[in-house]
Amino acid sequence: MNSRTPAIAPKPKPTWSRYSYPESLWSFGTLLAILVFLGYSMHFLNIDIAELIWGLARLFGVVSDRFFPPDLAYIADAGYLASILDTLQMAFLGGILGVFFAIPLAWFSAWNVTPHRIFLFPFGRLGIISCRAIHETIWTILFVSVLGFGMLAGVSALTVFCIGFAGKLFADEVESIDMGPVEATRAAGANSFQVFIFAVVPQVRVAFTGIAIYTWDVAFRAATVVGFFGGGGMGWYLKRNVQQLENLRVGAIILSIIALVLIAEFISGWLRSAVNRAK
Repeated sequence: MNSRTPAIAPKPKPTWSRYSYPESLWSFGTLLAILVFLGYSMHFLNIDIAELIWGLARLFGVVSDRFFPPDLAYIADAGYLASILDTLQMAFLGGILGVFFAIPLAWFSAWNVTPHRIFLFPFGRLGIISCRAIHETIWTILFVSVLGFGMLAGVSALTVFCIGFAGKLFADEVESIDMGPVEATRAAGANSFQVFIFAVVPQVRVAFTGIAIYTWDVAFRAATVVGFFGGGGMGWYLKRNVQQLENLRVGAIILSIIALVLIAEFISGWLRSAVNRAK
């Protein structure tokens, strides 16, 4: 190398930082504000951490004294086994009907592909928001007051619940699609329905399938609560034994619910994995 050639200075070693100023000020300021609000809320609500921990310890003592050993023979009763089938049917029907009605509402409420932004878009949004705004237990109470006790009220409550749950996820998925095929289909002279069928559905069908499976999973979990408030099934047996202070039977019913939820979680997880592999 020529002696007159200037030496190249080494580049300074870069330093990594998650946030740089002023982003770091905003991030740490937000975290500090959350912590201050949390502390104020605990002080305002008079929450005693030590009493809370001691209460959890007493809870384990109550469970061991009152609900153990569970009366496992009770869950083999023919009536209770029939209630399990009723709960499965209620969750299946509620999930299927909810997904069926959620798809058009999601189409209407997706701003990028809605057939009419003035009328159908607010109609779809209002429908999904209305179903999501009210808890499934409140829907059950309302339907029981109108339809009476039984699975019809339970299926109706689960259907409305699933419309709100699946409709929101469907609409978000539709709004994130690639608009290229949509614009090409519109340029070819397709109407709104044809655009949805031939340009939107092919992009979201795998995601819709996964959401539908997850909706059934959530509907099965909610079916027990719906039954407790008058929808029938396993929840009705749970409520009856709680009111009769049959604690050992209540323990057995809770264990059976946990076991069924684990099985449903395994099945839904396997189905979602199969859907993902099919992409």
